[in-house]
Amino acid sequence: MDGHLHIHNLTGHGRGPYTFDVPPGKCTVLSGASGSGKSLLLRMIADLDPNDGDVRLGNLSREALSGPAWRREVIYVAAESGWWADDVRAHFGEEDAIDPRLDQLARHLCLRADILAAPVSHLSTGERQRLALLRAVMRRPRFLLLDEPTSALDRDTTLAVEAVLKRVMTEGIGLLVVSHNEEQAARLRNAQFRLCQNGLEAVSP
Repeated sequence: MDGHLHIHNLTGHGRGPYTFDVPPGKCTVLSGASGSGKSLLLRMIADLDPNDGDVRLGNLSREALSGPAWRREVIYVAAESGWWADDVRAHFGEEDAIDPRLDQLARHLCLRADILAAPVSHLSTGERQRLALLRAVMRRPRFLLLDEPTSALDRDTTLAVEAVLKRVMTEGIGLLVVSHNEEQAARLRNAQFRLCQNGLEAVSP
């Protein structure tokens, strides 16, 4: 397997076709006007919204895996993720509790030391964003699909999150990031595409 995330002729909800590759260990940024379908494209790749087309991890077709198995390899993190329990700790696995990466990543994401014991209802939007990213990174996926991962953060915290994303890429995890922030796109991207009426157009560095 070449390890790339391949998207070929992906369509859905009247959008597309979209054809592009996301390499492992690199960041591909998606930009475009509000309502252009950026979030929808991430959800279609994750097979969370109806779609047609060919999506592969290397030579492995998405169709060869169950939905949950696919989404363990290719994790979608929404701008506002869902929380199904009252406390934060319930959203992390038992294996996370003994993994030293959990506390290390939490610190790097500027999360307070006691946040895992906090009720979800007491979290700010920015804390929920960073916890959703922490939860996804702890799963060790092959690719992360991130929808505006720093939209609720100030500049210093945004830069801290970007540093974590760069560290994640050194571990071989590929990123597909939706961002309206062109400065952020320039800091993170190895490639960038803009959604337009007829699909995608490459953005020059």
